[in-house]
Amino acid sequence: MNKILAKEQKALSKLCAVRRKHIEYSRKGKCMIYLDYNATTLIDKEVAYTMIPYLYGDFGNPSSSHVLGVTAKNAIEHARNQVAQLLNCESKGIVFTSGGSESNNTVLKGVAHTYKTKGSHIITSEIEHLAILNIYKYLESLGCKISYVPIDQYVSVNPFDIERLITDKTILVPIMDSNNETGTIQPIRKFPKYAKIIVFYFIPMHLS
Repeated sequence: MNKILAKEQKALSKLCAVRRKHIEYSRKGKCMIYLDYNATTLIDKEVAYTMIPYLYGDFGNPSSSHVLGVTAKNAIEHARNQVAQLLNCESKGIVFTSGGSESNNTVLKGVAHTYKTKGSHIITSEIEHLAILNIYKYLESLGCKISYVPIDQYVSVNPFDIERLITDKTILVPIMDSNNETGTIQPIRKFPKYAKIIVFYFIPMHLS
């Protein structure tokens, strides 16, 4: 098994080197400055190495009761605990999905359904990803009201604009934390006003 892992790690290192070469050089051989990491990035070497045993060895279905399944299940729970520790929350609150679109659908549709007796008003920004905007169209067809806050010249959202739109029917405030087109990172952690939305108004926020 160790020989297999060593061989796969060597192949992975070569692949990473080739990918970096494509990023660093354009067709003309000039240096390329890659500024699209908000859209997609290379997999970190440490992450790739950590996943190798489960790609080529312990690949079992974590819902199965055999040895491979139990091993995979234990690995997932270990990762869940690591994420929970990083976020300072309970591990049972960590849900893994297959990607961003599934996560957004789970949260937005889930909250809309769960809180439908309280209200159906959602406040969001004008710069959300298409995967989010498509969900809004679906929710609007069910009767939800979507309010869009404007952005400033830096493509940032002002929390005061969000607060002005809050009503007793508001159930969720989804905001794109890092924009994949402009690279703008919303200064959410610097604004106590965002905390007020969650603590004072008891309205959950969703950062995508």
